[in-house]
Amino acid sequence: MGRVVVLGSANMDLVVRMPRRPEPGETLTGTRFETGAGGKGLNQAIAAVRAGADVAFIGAVGSDSFGERLRARLVDDGVDDSRLQTLDAATGIAQISVTDDGENTIVIVPGANGHEGFDAADRALVEGASHLVVQLERPATVIAEAMRFAREQGVTTVLTPAPAREGIDDLIDLSDILVPNEGEAMLLSGAPDAESAAIALSRRARTVVVTLGSRGALVAEAGEIVRRVAPRPVEAIDTTGAGDTFVGVMVAWLVAEHPLAEALDAATAGASIAVTRAGAASSMPMRDEIIAALA
Repeated sequence: MGRVVVLGSANMDLVVRMPRRPEPGETLTGTRFETGAGGKGLNQAIAAVRAGADVAFIGAVGSDSFGERLRARLVDDGVDDSRLQTLDAATGIAQISVTDDGENTIVIVPGANGHEGFDAADRALVEGASHLVVQLERPATVIAEAMRFAREQGVTTVLTPAPAREGIDDLIDLSDILVPNEGEAMLLSGAPDAESAAIALSRRARTVVVTLGSRGALVAEAGEIVRRVAPRPVEAIDTTGAGDTFVGVMVAWLVAEHPLAEALDAATAGASIAVTRAGAASSMPMRDEIIAALA
């Protein structure tokens, strides 16, 4: 089994739960407030390690209590934190609003996640990996440098293009596996629907997996839809981190040399468990839970 290296963000999630979204100018009484480890990079690292992978994390936190808590979360789950730098800056935060129907909206303040640089120690970590997992909550220059280096070393690159933005064609071209959700896929491709978007993006990235939430996922390669992944209907209470769970579990299965079809089934099972629990990293299932769900 190879190693997964995640280069990404680490945020402290500040979560407000509310019955519905407030209207502009409206003050609404929430039902609960909590803090927890998050950031798309940290989430994917936690999901992968809980699903059984050997995982190392490349990122940055601030020299504050939030940074200490995020490092402890990674270490407690068994993630290699040797390349998690502590900077003289504020740790990144995400303000997350979750409504009673489980939907969420998120505002991110990057803080230390805006750190530029991909140094020799980071390269050494990637060079020894099987898969490099990245997202878009770190500077694009850092992501591109890491992906190019990984490609040169024969390391499989996995990109979650979120938060989605235009002008990342170079990153799409460097992706062995691109995992957007439906909205991200349409934004990046200019296509009017998920299927057309997957087909268009797969002419650039080697494999495109478009996640469709409660409708499952679809897979495209070389301009064709090659697989549709059935959903697992559940009663969702919090969708925060579901996409990151999907990616982390998928990569954990791939690094263990399971075929993509099995990895996607496991990823769907993992995400279906996560949405039945509150929180992001805290909601992510262990490997034995995923295996039981697949049985």
